[in-house]
Amino acid sequence: MGNRCDTRARLLQGNESCAEAALLAGVRFFAGYPITPSSEIAEILSERLPQLGGKFIQMEDEIASMAAVVGASLAGMKAMTATSGPGFSLKQENLGFASFTEVPCVIVNVQRTGPSTGLPTSPGQGDLMQARWGTHGDHPVVALYPSSVSETFDLTVKAVNIAERLRVPVILLMDEVIAHMRERVIVPCEDEIEIAWRPRPTVPPEEYQPYAAGPDGVPAMADFGTGYRWHLTGLYHDVTGFPTSAPAKVDQLVRRLCGKITNHKRDITFTWDEHMDDAKVAVVACGIVARSARRAVRLAREKGIAAGLFQPKTIWPFPDEQVAEIAARVDRIIVPEMNMGQLVGEVERAARGKCEVVGHSRVDGEPITPEEILARLEEV
Repeated sequence: MGNRCDTRARLLQGNESCAEAALLAGVRFFAGYPITPSSEIAEILSERLPQLGGKFIQMEDEIASMAAVVGASLAGMKAMTATSGPGFSLKQENLGFASFTEVPCVIVNVQRTGPSTGLPTSPGQGDLMQARWGTHGDHPVVALYPSSVSETFDLTVKAVNIAERLRVPVILLMDEVIAHMRERVIVPCEDEIEIAWRPRPTVPPEEYQPYAAGPDGVPAMADFGTGYRWHLTGLYHDVTGFPTSAPAKVDQLVRRLCGKITNHKRDITFTWDEHMDDAKVAVVACGIVARSARRAVRLAREKGIAAGLFQPKTIWPFPDEQVAEIAARVDRIIVPEMNMGQLVGEVERAARGKCEVVGHSRVDGEPITPEEILARLEEV
């Protein structure tokens, strides 16, 4: 892609948009295993990465894929993998290791109807909670959630940048519908977007402490193989990287890991809203459902219903403050989602009883329609 500014407007599939954005953001390593409905990302990168001096490798399974991504990132490359629900489950152990050892990487999860093999070619939104709590223990996590092909491009770039800046795995949640629809995307030139890189050590190798964090809570990261020898372990560790069981150091580490996300929450929280200034009833929705909700809100407005839409593009950390502010000035919040009720619980928690919160679930492998949401709006 490079600086092809003469052909900036492109008709892209969601998975194509993700792959192109990753390349523009500097991703040069991909390890994965084919799985519907994310396979096009791997197919595109298998061709494009070698052209740009990058590396593509198909591993034997999703466990190995995540391990390879961690290894490539430790060696200094911006690394990414892509999968769907069953593969996302397999990645969780190594994803937890990456979170704990602060290895930047991007994990794309194109959601399908589950659990188990489920409906491989049908959309679902059942992985919201797995994205947050899929691996064990208290751990930092960032998850972004686009509702269009254009947003997929934008949020993929942001995912790579956040991973690098904060040294954290970033999850890009997509719906199968978004992954496979085609829309017009304005592809920027490389010099038109901000591209971030992980913090690097400014001290000589003999003075380097791999987990001595700066004021922002993020330690400098030296690439393996560059003369900086440092210890990497999944055990609790001190600033030297070596294991420790000292309670004070254990406490300090886990609080720093989680704190570097909450301290940067404002910078990594992306949302969109429509007609919220005078809304009496709000719809909170993500992904493809936000598209249906947008249409439903506009139809409701034509009927004289004071409806508005709030769309979290950052699903983790959850935009509690924005939802609380909405709950304080509307009578009801409707939460349509393609699962048995994962987003609605977070909205209820954030609303803190300030208004009524009503969920609407669909779990048959079909998207929620604008008419379904409009019917719920008309009930109020």
